[in-house]
Amino acid sequence: MEQVQQLEKMIMNGNLQAVEETVEQLTKSIEFDAIYDSATLLMEYGLVPQADQLYDALLTHMPDAGQLKIDRAEALMALGREDEALLLLTDILKEEEEYLQALLLLADYYQTIGMAEVALSKIDEAEELAPEEPVIRFAKAELLLESGKYSEAVRLYLQLRERGLDEVGGTSLESRIAEAYSAGGAYEEAVPYYESLLKDGKVLPDTLFGAAYSQYQSGNSQPALRHLNQLIEMDPDYFSAYMLAGQASLLLEENENALTFFTEGIRRDEFDKELHLAAGKVALKLGRPGEAERFLGDALALDPEYVEARISLASLYEQQEHYENLLELLQDTSEEQLEIPLLAAFKAYAEENLEHYTEAYDSYVQAYTGMKEDPEFLERYAKFLLEEGKRSEAVNIVKELMVLVPDLPEWASFLEDQEEEEA
Repeated sequence: MEQVQQLEKMIMNGNLQAVEETVEQLTKSIEFDAIYDSATLLMEYGLVPQADQLYDALLTHMPDAGQLKIDRAEALMALGREDEALLLLTDILKEEEEYLQALLLLADYYQTIGMAEVALSKIDEAEELAPEEPVIRFAKAELLLESGKYSEAVRLYLQLRERGLDEVGGTSLESRIAEAYSAGGAYEEAVPYYESLLKDGKVLPDTLFGAAYSQYQSGNSQPALRHLNQLIEMDPDYFSAYMLAGQASLLLEENENALTFFTEGIRRDEFDKELHLAAGKVALKLGRPGEAERFLGDALALDPEYVEARISLASLYEQQEHYENLLELLQDTSEEQLEIPLLAAFKAYAEENLEHYTEAYDSYVQAYTGMKEDPEFLERYAKFLLEEGKRSEAVNIVKELMVLVPDLPEWASFLEDQEEEEA
């Protein structure tokens, strides 16, 4: 025990050279308890290579010790030497006491590398051997939660709660049930579990955010905001809280508050393009086009391929009839984005108003297929075609417009005149 205490002092003092020398001495010792306790200590402090040396030394003396195989396998996995770890784990026989531990460790490994079905098969085997063992049922629930099988995970967590357990392995079952319900879109079911956690004093940032998000998704923006304000006060750098607080404020039609949350979020994380977009949109609602232009421009500066920000900024320029700015914006747009019908339509409007009629015609044609259910577009297209002397094309567009909006006297009269001329 004294040797282990001395080793801990060396670690605490940062004397790694002394640690290395002590480990080297221990590998040649036959004081197996001291070696094992030292290896455990080294693992706790994250000195995995040194711990592995000691586990390896112990296995040379006790090659059939199942617990040593488990311990060294964990160290090897932490070192990225999975193949060696798997050999040790598969060497543990079903008859051995440590077989259940091996199955759980194998399940954890296969889950980590994305082989969820294999991991589940290991858990199922463990459950057959020890059906009443809470740790195994909890491990299965955790795997199901991570695999997106939320309702199945909830069922297992609830079964553990029914046994009178509040937590397993230091993890709150109530928090897991809330998380699983929320992840599966059952927000109303998640709310009481989150609220219960907070009532019990488990006021952690993630719990506050989970409670706020579930309340927001359930249509309860006021309690969502209450949780988010508490969260922001507790942790001002919990960036996602600002977006959700802004969205909740918008649902309450508190646009000024929404903009405040978005701008504060930007101040905390200036590289969040979605916050810039949200701020731009709410600035437009508040009748502040200058601010909106700045926010939307910043969003595009962060990500030139951000389609939603480009559409919003294009719409702003078009509403303000700033056609030079609109055309400049769209000339900087990639060919792939210009295949988006709405952007092609904005380009047509800009080119038409700047008297680039040939280019405008091409843009109208490009936008048409995706915009032919939009009456405003069809009307502007028809007027452009008439101005350009393309009357027969305009007639076809007007006919499509009248199908969508039959009660348009001006265009109905136009079609009647056209029929009389043809007669």
